[in-house]
Formats: sequence, structure tokens, C-alpha cells
Amino acid sequence: MSKAVRFKEYGGIDVLEVVDVERPVPGDGQVLVRVRAAAINPGEVHIREGLLHHLWPATFPSGEGSDLAGVVAALGPDAELVGAAPGKRSTAVSGFAVGDEVIGYTDNRASHAEYVLVERENLIHRPAAVPWPVGGSLYVAGTTAWATVRAVAAGTGDTVVVSGAAGGVGTIAVQLARLAGATVIGLASEPHHEWLSGHGVIPVAYGAGVADRIREAAGGRVDAFIDTFGQGYVELALELGVRPDRIDTVADREAAARHGVKTDGNMEGASAETLAELAGLIEKGALDVPIAREYPLDEIREAYRDLERRHTLGKIVLRPTGLE
Repeated sequence: MSKAVRFKEYGGIDVLEVVDVERPVPGDGQVLVRVRAAAINPGEVHIREGLLHHLWPATFPSGEGSDLAGVVAALGPDAELVGAAPGKRSTAVSGFAVGDEVIGYTDNRASHAEYVLVERENLIHRPAAVPWPVGGSLYVAGTTAWATVRAVAAGTGDTVVVSGAAGGVGTIAVQLARLAGATVIGLASEPHHEWLSGHGVIPVAYGAGVADRIREAAGGRVDAFIDTFGQGYVELALELGVRPDRIDTVADREAAARHGVKTDGNMEGASAETLAELAGLIEKGALDVPIAREYPLDEIREAYRDLERRHTLGKIVLRPTGLE
């Protein structure tokens, strides 16, 4: 038996439970991973509350979680050696072997668990320079940020504003936009301004008067806007004169539909190739993924209470098989 997060109905944090489940058995093309780190994300809150039922309905009892980093524990039956004697198995599935350290993702809402089945094409090897909590935080936030920067075509000479710049997606997006050559203005609360400044981002406090503060910080026009927070930032971008085709929101689909702006995010960035690119940047020291806090699996409810306060810098991570 192993442990996994489950919920039996839509609702608040209290519907989350950590229960005993059968240890999964990998099928064709699958790898069983012993999870060392798995981030939690705002989208999981919306799914659990039933707010995204029209897009991604849950089947109960439902698991949750997409991000993961861990160690290969077992391989599916298609690991048979070509030309080998019957029953002879390879130690690898397309380059993976038992004991390999990996980063990846699952589309089956299952990574908040001690063990998770992962399709082999959704895994990469973990570079030694990528810490477990960072590797386990890279998929949803990293691929979303990657897609948003490309959606607004951030480049040399541009001034790009990022809302929610201290959040999981925002902290990565501001750095990727900087790497693309843009001047970046990050909207965040003042306690996080030092981190933003240290990463070459111009920090601006959100709240009343933010449009004027952005104009002053920009010293001219704003070319693109990445919204990771919602709550009126699409309209703010338009007020600042940003063209709709250079506005991307991952937090306000209703505003996007009204104003014809982009909604590129995780679905557009999701791939092992994107993960490998991001991991390579971390390995080179060109990308920093801040980890706000780590929680053991049995503190899943407290982890989500922390997330839903929306005041952390970077990612909140579960450590299902230990905090070592």
C-alpha cells in the first residue's frame, strides 16, 4: 500500500484526505515514479471546488496534482529487450531505468502521492543541479510561464508588465522575459520587491494608482502584458495602450473572451522538451525557481491554506516521501 491525496466530492480544503491506496502497477509505456517533490497549483483549487467542471470534470474519488520529481521505481511491460529470450526484460524504457532520478508530469491528477504512474514521454532525467523541490515545481508554472512569454512575443526593446510577478508563474515569466531581452515591470507586494530587483525586474506595487506607477516605471510605452493574477489586469493592459494580440492572461478567460486577448498557458507549453529547456536554464544558473515552503503529504490541507492566501514568493511543494 501507499498514500495518496483524494477527494470524494467538490468542495473546500476540508474535502482533501490522505488515504491508503494500492501501489500503482505500470502498464505499456508507463513508468512508476516514487515521488520526492510535487508542487501544488491554483488551478487544482478551482478543479477541487468544481469551478472547472465544464472543462475538466472530476471522477470521484479524485486524485490531484500534475508536477512531479522523483525516482524511477518500476517500468512497464514494454521494456522487453528486442530479440531477447522470452521473459527477459531490459532495465530501461526508452532511456529510463529503475533508480533514475526524473522530472515530469502526469495528466491524470495523481502526483500528490507517494507513487505515480507517468507516461514515458512526459519524463526527463533530473540534472544534478536542479534541486528536488525545484524539479517538482517545474511543470505547471514553468511551462505556463514559457508559453506566456512567447504568446506576447517578448523581445529586445520591449517593455513587458507581469501581474502576480512574485507567484509561481510570475517569478518564472519575469525571468524568461528578461532572458528574451525585454525590460520587465513586475507587479507585486512590497515584501517581494527585493527579490524582483535582484533578478533585473522593475518592481511596482499593485493597488490604487497602479497605472500611473507603471507608466512612470516604463518611462514611455508598455508593449506587452502577461496577466497571471486576474481581477481586472486585462482591462489595465488595454488602458495602458497594449494591443490585444500582445496581452496574455492565464487567470481571466472571461475578460479574454470580451476583449480578444490571448490565453496561452500550460496547454501550449506542455512537453518534455519544454521541461528540458527550463531545467537546462536552471542548471546554467540562468533561471531561479523560488520555493516558498515545503510540506509533508499529510499536511496537504495546510499547504493549500498557504497557497490560497496568495502571498507567497514562488512555489509551495509537497514532499510525499520525506523532507530530506
